[in-house]
Amino acid sequence: MSDQQHTIRAGEQTVAVRKDLRVPMRDGVELAVDAYSDVADTPRPALIAMSAYGKELQALALTTPPQRRPSPMWDGCIEAGDIARVVREGYVHVIGDVRGTGDSGGEMIGNYNFGGVPQGQDLYDLVEWVATQPWCDGNVGMIGISYFGSMQVLAAAERPPHLKAIFVSGGHFDFYETTYHGGVMWFMPRAAREGRGGDSGIAHTNVTSRMAELYGPEELRKLVDERLDDPDVAAWPNLVHVLTYPKNREFWFDIVMNPLDGPWYEDRNPITLAAHIDIPVHLQIDQGRGWTVDGHIELFNTLKGPKKLDIGAYPPMQSRPWIEEHDKMFRWYEYWLKGIDNGVMDEPAVSVFVEGSREVVTAEQWPPKQVAHKPLYLRPRHKLSAEPEYMGAEHAAPDGFYQAPLTVTDKVEVLSWRTEPFEEPAELIGTGAAHLFVEIDQPDTNFILRLWDEAPGGARQLLTTGYLKASHRELDEERSSEGDPYHPHTRAVPVEPGVIEEYVLRLYPFAAVLRQGHRLVAELSNDEPLADAHNALLPPDAFHLPVGRAVTHKVYRDAAHPSRLLLPFTRPE
Repeated sequence: MSDQQHTIRAGEQTVAVRKDLRVPMRDGVELAVDAYSDVADTPRPALIAMSAYGKELQALALTTPPQRRPSPMWDGCIEAGDIARVVREGYVHVIGDVRGTGDSGGEMIGNYNFGGVPQGQDLYDLVEWVATQPWCDGNVGMIGISYFGSMQVLAAAERPPHLKAIFVSGGHFDFYETTYHGGVMWFMPRAAREGRGGDSGIAHTNVTSRMAELYGPEELRKLVDERLDDPDVAAWPNLVHVLTYPKNREFWFDIVMNPLDGPWYEDRNPITLAAHIDIPVHLQIDQGRGWTVDGHIELFNTLKGPKKLDIGAYPPMQSRPWIEEHDKMFRWYEYWLKGIDNGVMDEPAVSVFVEGSREVVTAEQWPPKQVAHKPLYLRPRHKLSAEPEYMGAEHAAPDGFYQAPLTVTDKVEVLSWRTEPFEEPAELIGTGAAHLFVEIDQPDTNFILRLWDEAPGGARQLLTTGYLKASHRELDEERSSEGDPYHPHTRAVPVEPGVIEEYVLRLYPFAAVLRQGHRLVAELSNDEPLADAHNALLPPDAFHLPVGRAVTHKVYRDAAHPSRLLLPFTRPE
């Protein structure tokens, strides 16, 4: 054993660790990494895990049993993988701190350093440094879920010569789509920065707001005042605090200050950069959080080299410390890093777990089966039907709800429509849309639609969701298709109160069979229900910014206003 190493006991296993190795970047900044290996010094492939959450936190994987939501011990930031198993499988596990965090030097500007030294540039230098170490045989891959998964894409886009393959699980890619769902702000990114709701947060040492880099104090103050004019923002205490005292909440401040898509988010978008990736990529994601499934599908379609897409079963949050999917990952790396012909590349490129039937469907593309989008119409008496409504609005009066802001109530109003029990199983795989004709009495609101599989006894499982801020209703007709609408989110257009508008919500990709006797249930609200069976599986911060004003909604579903769901029913083989 080298003098630089010391050993750690992990159960019955002895793991050697080289602590706080200093890795020089091309600009002279040094990153800090730990390298875990077997006690023998024989060279072997290396798997790199890098994030902003702190390498010391990742070391808890050696001593903390994996926790599942809703365990209070679940910490969303322990994402580098099962250290002991990585070592046991014959790899060196390299875990480090990105620039400006933990024990690493330098400054990090904006999320993923979008605005400072490109994260991919540092990762290129790190990969090539690892490949030259005496304990590495020159074959390098990467490991980790969520933030760690996104880092893999940024690294691969830089094409470091010794990075032979990556295995991405649960990454976040298009950062606008990660933080604003249909234009509605999602709160979970604040947990990554502030350490709320089951996350330890970023181990920041030298982190700077990108907005503060771009604008002077007076100009930034004016922009903050404009943002506080949004009643949704002004009604939420945490956002008022962030915008008033931004110094220690750099990334969350930047997100709140940028509610529209465009160059701010496109700069170094991992999906845009993925066009440069030519090494083998395995993408894995579980159902339940549609925007992450969506991102993996978009990334899969962008990649040009050898690739796999594996969409797994509900529920949406995996264990922390993260241990799932390791069997698939090691099989992938056996082939690409160790040269073992295990047949992994002879198998179909796409694998999808179908909820309900609990079968796995395989194909070479997404969706894995031919799909025919079919409508289910909103009907009187809260029914969903394949037949459209034949009566006019004077007879088929609209459904409606009044939602007071959560500053004065804790009740979230929900409208629902449900089918009759299915007489035979129906399979749905793909994206969908909700076409809703709605009149509101304010310039803006949220539309949150959730689709459930309801069993005869009343047990329910979430299938998919759709979100749309009313002022973001504009569609890009060229990029939209049946059952797959596209909203550019590049501007907000206030609604004229009292006018019936058609709002088209995109329903995130999903795969499910509605079994005989089950019902399909659609629920519509303008705020997130405060507690239900699905939300209990997510961290406490995983909800969307509520509407900050009282809004009356009238949902028209008559002959002239055919409000409907357009769903991806698979065609018979």
